[in-house]
Amino acid sequence: MKVIKTKLKGCFIIEPRVFNDDRGYFFETYNKEVFNKTLGVDVNFVQDNESFSTKGVLRGLHFQKGEHAQAKLVRVVQGEVLDVVVDIRPDSPTFLQTETVRLSSKNKKQLFIPRGFAHGFIVLSDTVIFNYKCDNFYNKASEEGIIYNDETLNIDWVLDPKDFSVSEKDVALPTVKELF
Repeated sequence: MKVIKTKLKGCFIIEPRVFNDDRGYFFETYNKEVFNKTLGVDVNFVQDNESFSTKGVLRGLHFQKGEHAQAKLVRVVQGEVLDVVVDIRPDSPTFLQTETVRLSSKNKKQLFIPRGFAHGFIVLSDTVIFNYKCDNFYNKASEEGIIYNDETLNIDWVLDPKDFSVSEKDVALPTVKELF
């Protein structure tokens, strides 16, 4: 696998080695030993999640706080998203900086998001199946987020905001100034 550092410390884009032939393709989506050694981390994923969404669905920006913080390895099984991460570690030199990457079933890229990051995505294709591994179990009491259109972050979500489909819960998320 090829690992590409992002501008955010500890956050990596992963391009798996894909074997194509006339029957289709094969690739290893995750191997704990290779993953931890190549990225120089010690992550133990304990939960897998999958979501299905349609074009314009915006999910995020979410994170788990405190002892329930989660590192994630995300990828698209079908379709395409613009994936967005925000460094929310106050002691980090990239605090409140963002990174965006297009993840798709075509490019097969994955994104490793360490603990201490907010995460979200918007669906660019007609539909998407989105998969993510987490290194900590979900805890509702530790759930938090940042409003997707926060002026401090100034994220370009690519699509026209009139085409967004955002949950009531996500529309009510606080701003960066309210959180930090």
